Amino acid sequence: MNVSDLFKPLTLMHGPAMRNRFMLAPLTNQQSELDGAPSIYDQNWIRQVANGGYGLIQTGAATVEAGGIAYARQLGVHNDYLMVGLREMASSIRDGGGLSAVQLHHGGHRARPEVGGVPAPASSRTLNNTRALTTEQVERIRDNFIAAARRAELAGFDGVALHGAFGWILSEFMSPLLNDRDDRYGGSVENRARLTIEVIEGIRKATGPDFQIGWRLSVERYGHQLEQLREITACILDRELIDYLDLALWDSAQVVREGAYRGQSMLSVFTSIPRKRVRVGTAGKIMGAQRAAQLLDEGCDFVLIGRAGILQSDFPLQVMDNPLYDSPALPVTADYLRRGGLSERFINHMRGWPQFVVPGSP
Repeated sequence: MNVSDLFKPLTLMHGPAMRNRFMLAPLTNQQSELDGAPSIYDQNWIRQVANGGYGLIQTGAATVEAGGIAYARQLGVHNDYLMVGLREMASSIRDGGGLSAVQLHHGGHRARPEVGGVPAPASSRTLNNTRALTTEQVERIRDNFIAAARRAELAGFDGVALHGAFGWILSEFMSPLLNDRDDRYGGSVENRARLTIEVIEGIRKATGPDFQIGWRLSVERYGHQLEQLREITACILDRELIDYLDLALWDSAQVVREGAYRGQSMLSVFTSIPRKRVRVGTAGKIMGAQRAAQLLDEGCDFVLIGRAGILQSDFPLQVMDNPLYDSPALPVTADYLRRGGLSERFINHMRGWPQFVVPGSP
């Protein structure tokens, strides 16, 4: 384990290399405008992390269509008028020396009507009084993912990352619990993965040869079966459909508790898959330099920094200066986050996370 390895460049199949092995995770912060336009707070935050030493910076989840919104003040990439603010974000990241990606998102059955969302379940049994998407509606959503990626490219981003985690629409279609369809998007493992693969293939055809595609995958909850997700992932990696896989683990050290991989680390289930030229990284309680370096030894090509990046926006630079760097202990005060450059909107969002902000902290 050598912390200096974190600062070696990482080539990707398409486009430029990451200058190091640090990727800023897509961080929900609820600070955009109500219509999804990047706010001054979004721009300030992006400028801040752009100067933080990351190899690649992902935006927070951005809606690919207005009805897919899942929470208030969510960033949007569903309309051309949003590109003005997106161009500014891409430019800030480029000026800071890192690569950039818009995370593409649709809430699926978890879209929230109270903020303008239209729930779009794969199955009619998931929500009361809500019919499953028709095949034509699934195709519309697929095409809107592709159009959003094209928008991101025109705005100057190096790539996009598909949000295929946490029960959002791509994750939902993968789940045998949430997807009981009898069309070509349901039934077999292959059919349930079809929406994700068609989105990836469509983006590759619609964008230039240097455009990068990432895919965020989670394995917990929402009826997912680890063995099936590994099968789908193995297919996507074998076909080299993506540039990088982002494993969204709540804890990068977690151990599988049941099934064929019981007793193994969750991470090893995926790092053991032949990956050809696809890069694989993980998120999950990576709070210090030593743990980040250890994950390279455990088979990762890069690490995703989430909570540690909120606590210290220049986490990579801190690690560069101090190979024993560890994040401040949680919870922290709201004033600590203010001093670190977070907006009140961002801080209020973090108050909803367990044990992140000291309760009652003004």
